[in-house]
This record gives sequence, structure tokens and C-alpha cells, in this order.
Amino acid sequence: MSIEQKPAGTVALYQRIRTDLETRILSGEWPPGYRVPFEHELMESYACSRMTVNKVLSALAAAGLVVRRRRAGSFVSRPRAQSAILQIPDLKAEVEKRGERYGFKLLKLTKRIATAHDKARLALGARDVVLALRCRHEADGEPFAIEDRLINPQAVPAALQQDFSVTPPNSWLVGQVPWTEAEHRIIACNAEGTDAADLKIDPGTACLVIERKTWRNGEPITAVRLTHPGHLYNLIARFTPAG
Repeated sequence: MSIEQKPAGTVALYQRIRTDLETRILSGEWPPGYRVPFEHELMESYACSRMTVNKVLSALAAAGLVVRRRRAGSFVSRPRAQSAILQIPDLKAEVEKRGERYGFKLLKLTKRIATAHDKARLALGARDVVLALRCRHEADGEPFAIEDRLINPQAVPAALQQDFSVTPPNSWLVGQVPWTEAEHRIIACNAEGTDAADLKIDPGTACLVIERKTWRNGEPITAVRLTHPGHLYNLIARFTPAG
């Protein structure tokens, strides 16, 4: 197994190796479960010491990107499915689990320089690019949720090549992108304007809104607002006294 080397330039060798491996993981070139080259293979490819390679793999493991197994090697991590408090759901699986037929429609997709509102939602920097999506999820042909999502392509470059008209961003991110921290916010509101129209409900109808942000080691990945007609959605959490 060979890995193309790049000119060292002014970048430290450790950082260059780590960036190369992170890029392969986050781009999807190395999918979850993929075996990372063994230490001796990386040493040969990058003409570096075992100490440098071990430092890189340890950092990737600490970041949650790889899992190191004694004697077996290092493998790309499978994304975490839940936080300590609320599950991050795959809406397709959730609808099908209810015994209903899942449907999905991409309503709008925009790649743009982040607006002030985008920066407030996702903590992006000046001139950062953002991917903005609006989608409708359906259950048995009826609207189940409206998804308004921002994705940070600086953190998830593979998102720029993904066809979200075929694969819902919710499902793609849950299945592909590792994260280390998540924040949920739950809101009750009345549907207005575009939300009411896209959900095919009367203005003023009660809705449940879940806002969620995820980060990987402090870097924002995505911010999403999911709006459900109030009568279609329940939030259930089961926990122990120890959390």
C-alpha cells in the first residue's frame, strides 16, 4: 500500500502526515472500518521514524477519527450514533421503524460565502464557504419534517461532491462524519410562512423544533433546524440516575 508523498515545504512532517491522513478519512476516501496503513508502511511512505507515526496515530485516535487495536492495526472510526442525552436520529430509519414509507425531497441547495446569520449559527470565519440546504422528509407521503441545514465544507470537504438530491444530508452525516460534541435545543412554536407551506399545514399549527449543532474538536461541522408538525413527533429519553 503506497501513499503519495508531498513536498515538506515549511510544514512540520508530523503535521503533514496528520493532515494527509485526516483528509483521506474526512473526504470518505478511507470509509468507516477501513484499515489505516500499518506503522511500518507509513514509516516507509513518509521516510520518518516510528515515533512520528505513533504520535500521528495517537492524535487521530484522541480526535475520534481512528480506533487502534493491539496487533490488528488502526481502523477508521465508525461515527458515534448518540450523545449522552439525546440520540442524533437518522430520519429515514426513524420513519421506517414506525412502519411507514419514507420519502425525501431536496427543496433548495446553495453554496455561498457565509452570511452574518450563517456565522451566528455555525461560528464560521470571515469569507468561509457554507453549504445551505432545505429538505422535506415524508412519512407515507405526508410531510414529517422540514430540515434547514448548514454544513461547513472546510471541516467536511466531501459534502461539496455529495449528491444530496439522492442521499438526505441527515442520513449522510450520521453515517459518515465523526463528531466529538453536540448541542441540542428543543423549541415549541407555531408554523408560519414557508414552514407552514412546505409542511402542508395551516399557519399557526403547533410544531416541535429541534436545533442541533455538532463539532469535531472545536471545529463546527453542521447546524440544523428540524421542524416537525407537533402531532407527528415524540421525544422519549430513558436514562439512569448516573446519567
